[in-house]
Amino acid sequence: MKTKVVLKTNFPNLQFFAEGKVRDIYEVGEYLLLVSTDRISAFDVIMKQGIPHKGIVLTKISEFWFNLNKDIIQNHLVTTNVDEYPKECKEYADVLNGRSMLVKKAKVVPIECIVRGYISGSGWNDYKKTGKISGIKLPRDLQESEKFPEPIFTPSTKAEIGEHDENISADEALKITDEVTFRLLQEKTLQIYKKASEFALKKGIIIADTKMEFGFYNGDIILVDELLTPDSSRFWPLDKYEKGRGQESYDKQFVRDYLLSVNFNKQPPPPVLPEEIIKKTSDKYLNIYKMLTGKSII
Repeated sequence: MKTKVVLKTNFPNLQFFAEGKVRDIYEVGEYLLLVSTDRISAFDVIMKQGIPHKGIVLTKISEFWFNLNKDIIQNHLVTTNVDEYPKECKEYADVLNGRSMLVKKAKVVPIECIVRGYISGSGWNDYKKTGKISGIKLPRDLQESEKFPEPIFTPSTKAEIGEHDENISADEALKITDEVTFRLLQEKTLQIYKKASEFALKKGIIIADTKMEFGFYNGDIILVDELLTPDSSRFWPLDKYEKGRGQESYDKQFVRDYLLSVNFNKQPPPPVLPEEIIKKTSDKYLNIYKMLTGKSII
């Protein structure tokens, strides 16, 4: 039986709140309901097709990491158990089950908190042009995918849908938020990355980089959105790692690489993804979840 792919939700008896690249968000009393669809975006463009099981992987892997890192900072997760959701959600349980989170309603800090342990992606491109990432001067002669002596915190803007995030310096970030908040974001992002990357290495996975989001809730800063998913991170197989080139990955870099191979101009409309690319991407998402948690989704 073909797996049902969820590209959009339609819950007429719930209060629609916002739509992200991947998540549909509803307001449920004092909480938000985050529903991870199977949409996939690349270069900030949403593809026309979805990736089977993707939304479930994003939800379950975020829940796993939220629980593993709650000693470092509290997060917005209330529950992923549909039976514990407010009663108005129950009629949509079939769609919500496995791909949704009931979360605290936080005021999001409009900065993407990116930490890089290895040089890749937009960071590699910036480095080749300027020798820097987010204003941080780096050692000369770094190779693609090389590990940094210490992980670096490289914030970016949080763009609207269809716009591109831009790497920014600490000085530019301080125009968006105050220094106390910025330093706390930096500290917690690096702490979570260190703990998670050490955990992942034991499972044969390199977390090359990842991005996190934070928000204010009852006067405190908490972790929000998703955490250490294949959408927000680069996961590389440790046994195939070699600096000086791009790496195989268990994340949406596979889709980006395909799009580059067909000379996609990074503007809508996107090309149609071949079935083979869709299946391989789905397999990568399922595999990384199993490798990290020891559990299977299907």
